[in-house]
Amino acid sequence: MALYNVEVRHDGLHKYRMISGNDPYVVQQKAEAQLAQWNEMWEKKQKAVRTQKTCEEQTKEAQEILARIDNTLLHTVSVDDRVNWDSLKDKRAFSNPKPIAPKKESLPTEPLESWPEFAPLLGFFDKISSKARAKKVAAVEQRFKLAHDDWKAEVDRIEANHEAALGGYERSLEKWESERQAYEAKQAANNAVIDERRKLYEQKDPGAVVDYCDMVLANSEYPDFFPQEYELDYNPANGMVIVDYALPAPDVIPRVKEVKYVKSRDEFVEVMVSNTDANRRYDLLLYQICLRTVHELFEADTADAVQQVVFNGWVRSIDPATGNEVNGCVLSLQVDKESFLEIDLARVDPKACFKSLKGVGSSKLHSLTPVAPMIAMDKNDRRFISSYEVADQLDEGYNLAAMDWEDFEHLIRELFEKEFTASGGEVKVTQASRDGGVDAIAFDPDPIRGGKIVIQAKRYTNTVSVSAVRDLYGAVINEGANKGILVTTSDYGPDAYEFTKGKPLTLLNGGNLLALLEKHGHKARIDLKEAKLLQADR
Repeated sequence: MALYNVEVRHDGLHKYRMISGNDPYVVQQKAEAQLAQWNEMWEKKQKAVRTQKTCEEQTKEAQEILARIDNTLLHTVSVDDRVNWDSLKDKRAFSNPKPIAPKKESLPTEPLESWPEFAPLLGFFDKISSKARAKKVAAVEQRFKLAHDDWKAEVDRIEANHEAALGGYERSLEKWESERQAYEAKQAANNAVIDERRKLYEQKDPGAVVDYCDMVLANSEYPDFFPQEYELDYNPANGMVIVDYALPAPDVIPRVKEVKYVKSRDEFVEVMVSNTDANRRYDLLLYQICLRTVHELFEADTADAVQQVVFNGWVRSIDPATGNEVNGCVLSLQVDKESFLEIDLARVDPKACFKSLKGVGSSKLHSLTPVAPMIAMDKNDRRFISSYEVADQLDEGYNLAAMDWEDFEHLIRELFEKEFTASGGEVKVTQASRDGGVDAIAFDPDPIRGGKIVIQAKRYTNTVSVSAVRDLYGAVINEGANKGILVTTSDYGPDAYEFTKGKPLTLLNGGNLLALLEKHGHKARIDLKEAKLLQADR
């Protein structure tokens, strides 16, 4: 099961995948890689459309496509299928440019009284007339004073501007440094998640094993007309991975083997392979995909967590008898690692190999005759128990804080069921012996906000500590859920709210609970003091 889901869609290629994983960063990295791969495919396709090709070029391209299909299994022999954990990490440097310190304007030269322009020009009359001489001296002194005042004003302006620029620079630098540290801290935290996922996989944590196998299959390169959709399940008790794999339908496999130019009509004519060759190629392809997928999972399993693989190949097609779309399992294989790794895939006949491994499928896979999977994926949770209604028993005088704990859990289930049923969701209560403190699980089909949601109910009279919120987050991860909701009759401390930042967690306190009750037509009250007294009496 997955904690986070991201839809990846490419309208041009008509491709769609739901990528799942236990951490939003890992899922996003995988989604971006998938989208980049599809964009590259689309660009090649568009480039081909834009370019007028010769018959030889088109024939060569058609034959290369058919050869690639025929060599589907051989392709994996030369590929290292192990996940490169380091490549999942974000190593990009902080891209925002660092602020540049402002340059100070050059200061003008300070005027000096000794400069020639400030020396009085005294004539003969000035030398014999002290009054005339004093007047010229005073005029020069005034000119010097004005020049010096102008210089001082200019210096003050430059200094003030530089001081202001320095202040702005220092603020910008401080902001830049803060943003850089935040970026690097987030980057380090995200990369630490990759290391943690690797550690969990190496410890054979079930959720991490499924996540790893998902990455392995997502990295497998197939032509763009392959669905490449699958579901995975893992049983840690026997190391078995079950793969429900979507195989391409017969009508999507290219059948052009040659392109000829008909001069009389001035057009290109495509020459198709025969139906016999097309059916043979299709059957061979499905056997190859099956063996290739098993090989990829075994070869990539560096933690030795996968001891068996069950491959169930499904084809979605139109039933010619009814015209309705059907999805049937057309081949199924169960094989252990030791037996499979002894096979030289580069030299086998795919069909003979599949049969020797006791695989199940009709003699003509292209007929799409359904078979029963050797082992079907179990999508039920045995912890779920029957629920009962509680809300109708409430009234304005009912104190939720003094409610029986089991009744309280069923009340929370009932409220959230009313929340989700409008969109087709459902909520189930788990047994009292539940592990991880999961009181209820909601399944919301909404493609954007939906998925699996873990719900915990805390009928508390004291403030809920951050440890309870940490436990919820752990339950979300262990369950492979998209979100966690903690509901209490009391409230949460500041550290609890701080812990939820950036995490898929929602905290509902007593006030929120009463509002939710009223939204669905019920009223009650919460009196913590009264509940404490009742508890003390017991």
